[in-house]
Amino acid sequence: MDQKIFIKTFGCQMNEYDSNRIFDAVKQIGYIKTDRYEDANCYLLNTCHIRDKAKEKVYHEIGRVKKKFRSKKKPLVIIAGCVAQAENQEMLKREPYIDLIIGPQAYHKINDMILNYAKKQKIEETEFDAVSKFEYLSRIKNQTSKSSSFLTIQEGCDKFCHFCVVPYTRGPEYSRPFNQIIEEAKNLVDQGTKEIILLGQNVNAYNYDNKRLSNLIYEIEKFKQIKRIRYTTSHPRDMTGDLIEVYKYSKKLMPLVHLPVQSGSDKILRLMNRKHTVKTYLEIFYKLKSINPEIQFSSDFIISYPGEDENDFKNTLKLIDEIKFINSFSFVFSPRPGTVASNLPIIDKKKSFEKLEIVQDKLYKNQIEMNKSLENATIDVLVENRTDDKSKLFGRSQHMTSVLFDGIDDLIGKVVKIEIQNSNRNSLFGITANQSSQKVA
Repeated sequence: MDQKIFIKTFGCQMNEYDSNRIFDAVKQIGYIKTDRYEDANCYLLNTCHIRDKAKEKVYHEIGRVKKKFRSKKKPLVIIAGCVAQAENQEMLKREPYIDLIIGPQAYHKINDMILNYAKKQKIEETEFDAVSKFEYLSRIKNQTSKSSSFLTIQEGCDKFCHFCVVPYTRGPEYSRPFNQIIEEAKNLVDQGTKEIILLGQNVNAYNYDNKRLSNLIYEIEKFKQIKRIRYTTSHPRDMTGDLIEVYKYSKKLMPLVHLPVQSGSDKILRLMNRKHTVKTYLEIFYKLKSINPEIQFSSDFIISYPGEDENDFKNTLKLIDEIKFINSFSFVFSPRPGTVASNLPIIDKKKSFEKLEIVQDKLYKNQIEMNKSLENATIDVLVENRTDDKSKLFGRSQHMTSVLFDGIDDLIGKVVKIEIQNSNRNSLFGITANQSSQKVA
């Protein structure tokens, strides 16, 4: 009889990729996926430590599961991901309902952990072992069957930004073998993937046997079935000349660069240990715009980092005005245990959230203006699926903006031309170009 596993994922795209690969692994020992956690024999929570109150979210979820299973057999409860890595022993002591703790570099051990689990014998596995992890997963076919698929090429980070927990939860930078990545890309193509999004905590730091991210993009571009290539998340220090040049020659690399700047103040960048300046960031921006004016930028911003004054904040606003980021994430600084910034004095919360509102108003205005500029234009859209209510087809523009329109299921997985009729901050709405020509006729 099949066992049922319920997997809930928090956080970044890398966690989504990891959850998919965890399921590919546990299928080998007879698990099937369920969307109803109350039907599960195994409940797995894949956690993220980047956002505020990440640990408390875990305990909230466990409480929900405990309540549902109060009158029936308890499932095997597994906590995976970055919170598991950072808080392992503490979690086992605080919440006895948790059975297994597994860090993001130990997923290749999950089947043995499940099969060898004995009640009342808690297991924690948080060793950094990216090499063994990816060697193991490379032997299990990636079963993702989506038009757009994630593919992790690199893990960990050596930058040690003072606010960031990634070096402690994902370990040092590790680049997967080049041929291993290409083989997984081939598997995704065979499953129907039309767009590959290359992932890494520091994705443009990829370097294996003198092969870099630029080499991967050129190689993946050779698959005829692949229509689009993207990558995330990047660091300005690793935006090398060869990668910038790819935008001149690649026909499949999309013209959206997600390049977190975090602040528009050199003083704050130094305090953050970001290892780049506003000037070098702008140089990257203008080099890429000179290669292709269609290229747009998105970013991440931390507001009210310890030490930020009004002048630093004004410099961030100035940078936003100059670059006009079309889609960005912005948050008030919140300390992460174990990081350099964790014990620094916090700026007044009320003022911080007032500043965040100013930043987000500017960023949202850029999004609205960008989307408004596309009304009455015809753009290429990769169709991914139907909306949850099945009423519309859903796809994305070259700049990753959501596009909704009427159409038949045969369009899923294809790049189609959509005439944009209207928009809001987050989405574009339109009709297929052939519908438009029929109306004209």
